[in-house]
Amino acid sequence: MIPCARVASRQAQRSAPRCVPLVSSSRAASTWANVPQGPPDAILGITEAFKADSFPEKINLGVGAYRDDKGKPYVLPSVRAAEKKVIESNLDKEYAGITGVPAFTKAAAQLAYGSDSPAIKEDRISITQSISGTGALRIGGAFLQKFYPSGKTIYIPTPSWANHNAVFKDSGLEVQKYRYYNKDTIGLDFDGMVADITAAPEGSIILLHACAHNPTGIDPTEAQWKQISDAVKAGKHYPFFDMAYQGFASGDTNKDAIPVRMFIQEGHALCLSQSFAKNMGLYGERAGAFSIVCDSAEERKRVDSQIKILVRPLYSNPPVHGARIAAEILNNPTLKEQWLGEVKGMADRIISMRALLKKNLEELGSKRDWSHITSQVRTQYGCHGSGPGY
Repeated sequence: MIPCARVASRQAQRSAPRCVPLVSSSRAASTWANVPQGPPDAILGITEAFKADSFPEKINLGVGAYRDDKGKPYVLPSVRAAEKKVIESNLDKEYAGITGVPAFTKAAAQLAYGSDSPAIKEDRISITQSISGTGALRIGGAFLQKFYPSGKTIYIPTPSWANHNAVFKDSGLEVQKYRYYNKDTIGLDFDGMVADITAAPEGSIILLHACAHNPTGIDPTEAQWKQISDAVKAGKHYPFFDMAYQGFASGDTNKDAIPVRMFIQEGHALCLSQSFAKNMGLYGERAGAFSIVCDSAEERKRVDSQIKILVRPLYSNPPVHGARIAAEILNNPTLKEQWLGEVKGMADRIISMRALLKKNLEELGSKRDWSHITSQVRTQYGCHGSGPGY
């Protein structure tokens, strides 16, 4: 027989309230439980995989960053010298103004538009320092979305830098595309490009790579740029230039700025994104600029005021160190001359590497025509045209 006390104990246990662990229900109720796993960035994801790979002869063909003969990041001697001067100046760490370091933005405008530019002399250029080229594009997209009086559609080339689409969509613009690359000729689809620009609704925004088109490495000729200008003007479109590689395409900063300066001479109003990541190797310093060519100094003041209002809630004001380095180089005649020589040296080295790649492919017995490797603009970008049968 079971003792009465034990029966009573079991009955008490059955009737007593039970404590249920809340761990599982707590986890299920997580605020972020429904956040899906996003895909890795198409470009930076390759870099992450590259760093994780232990193969000693690996090569990263993803991010367009200049490397030395050992595949290591290269810091320009002029940048080292400028940074030394900046540090020795013992400057404070106070906030920059909303539009950045004035010595930098003034020099950046002169580099892009030319020191003899009428727009600069007439004080018609509104310019702000940005978080490199990406930040400049984002500011530009936001400004156009808010104030551009025509359609809020921007046309970008096919293909274009992978981040263009996301930056402009997040700015609130609709993104459409125009033809640019001809896979059959491994060259510029110039006729298709002009036809699509011509067919775009009147007053569209047209994004143009000023030089060293990313990712094809194919740029229009100066004569073709004139025809592109005519098509943009005929459609009453608004040109938005992205100039992330000034100096890198040809080794000459003035030559690479010809499309921008030509469009201004042709009477276009335009805006411009600049980056100093590539031509100064200031990748991690995030030094860039966004500028708008205005009709008058009075209009420039109004545009300035609205750009400040846009920037303030985005990041308040930009970092100073990279801008100070760039300003030191651009405003110091000795350092600027040294830097221009280094930019040409990098461009020339890329040209020689392209020629060597073409030569080795031919010597290995390939029967394909590899002339596009040396005929494309001589940056680290290019469409090699390889695939089955190559």
